[in-house]
Amino acid sequence: MLYLICFLVTFAACVIGTICGMGGGIIIKPVLDAVGVMSVSEVTFLSGCTVIAMTCWSVGKTAIKKESVLDLGSTPFLAVGAALGGIAGKQLFNLAAAQFAYPDKAGGIQACLLFIATLATLFYTIKKDRITPKQVQSRAVALLIGLLLGLLGAFLGIGGGPFNVAVLCYFFSMPTKKATQNSLLIVLLSQLSSTLQTIFTAGAPQLEPIILLGMIVAAVVASEVGRRIHRRLDERQATLCLDGSMILIMGISIYNMFKFFG
Repeated sequence: MLYLICFLVTFAACVIGTICGMGGGIIIKPVLDAVGVMSVSEVTFLSGCTVIAMTCWSVGKTAIKKESVLDLGSTPFLAVGAALGGIAGKQLFNLAAAQFAYPDKAGGIQACLLFIATLATLFYTIKKDRITPKQVQSRAVALLIGLLLGLLGAFLGIGGGPFNVAVLCYFFSMPTKKATQNSLLIVLLSQLSSTLQTIFTAGAPQLEPIILLGMIVAAVVASEVGRRIHRRLDERQATLCLDGSMILIMGISIYNMFKFFG
């Protein structure tokens, strides 16, 4: 039953994550936390590995097929910042977890911050037609924005989220579909740096290999499904998918806040 739950959650999350450009971890992490089948550290590591597999496949396949719409002016600096932020975010989470007698309590902090970040993003997407986007040209600012996105994604253990897309839309005037592809690259580098740091410092948690391998395979298959669906969506449909996913994430986050702090 554990295997089935992990594989189904991973597949559904990575389809949605690829469509919306936020990685699958933002759904895998809170859902598996809510189900309570593993510790927070185990869920975080599994989520990180599946997000790396999913985003690597999606970004790589898009680049090979020359369907990429990466912003070559800002995305490289956003990506470098995200990689550095991934390392900093992981260290920050470890410090926060050390403050609790039971490390899993840190999952409550993650749930609370995820709810706040997602709610703010939802308000922005609802009101964005009335908000004039910026057109950031500074490489230093792009690096800083990437750093903050990577830090937040790594601290939450999800790599990235809908807030990535909202930030790209606002600061770089990207349409939603273009922002989703650029967001996936940021998610990939943020989660990769965070996961590698875990492996080289604390070491990977003890996991059944079949679960890790199965989730990675499910993530790759799901990313291909999500990538094909994403190509067929128009701008309005992509925005609706993003809004719907945010409502789902907030509902799960509220549940987890009560679970860890109740």
